[in-house]
Amino acid sequence: MLDNTCTPQIYVQLEDRPGVSIPAQATAGSAGYDLCACQQILLKARCYAKVPTGLRLSMPSGFEGQVRPRSGLAAKHGVTVLNAPGTIDSDYRGEVCVILINHGNEDFLIEPGMRVAQLVFARVITVDFVKTDSLDESGRGEGGFGSTGTR
Repeated sequence: MLDNTCTPQIYVQLEDRPGVSIPAQATAGSAGYDLCACQQILLKARCYAKVPTGLRLSMPSGFEGQVRPRSGLAAKHGVTVLNAPGTIDSDYRGEVCVILINHGNEDFLIEPGMRVAQLVFARVITVDFVKTDSLDESGRGEGGFGSTGTR
């Protein structure tokens, strides 16, 4: 069982490459830890690329790392995380990479050490699926995409 009073320890292995650093919060109140690129990549307009960080992580079971966009890159350049949020599972030990997409009309140069995404940690619960022939009714029923926004 996880103890809510303890700060989880995340072990990080750093590759010897330019721009590789331990993820850090920009301010004491930041929810995310900045992820930096460790390779120069020209991200062409309307294209995407896998951006390496040179980091490998080990986190406790029951946690995940969520790779999220940086709002400044999105607002200023149209660059965001393609699969936001990307998930890093607790048992993954490979290099953390960020899939960035450039929605802008101009090419975007990624440099080693540039903050390209943020990493937010979250607790994960496991569930048991129970097969059934029917489900309980709800006020929404089968109303799908956009059904709660109509009058």
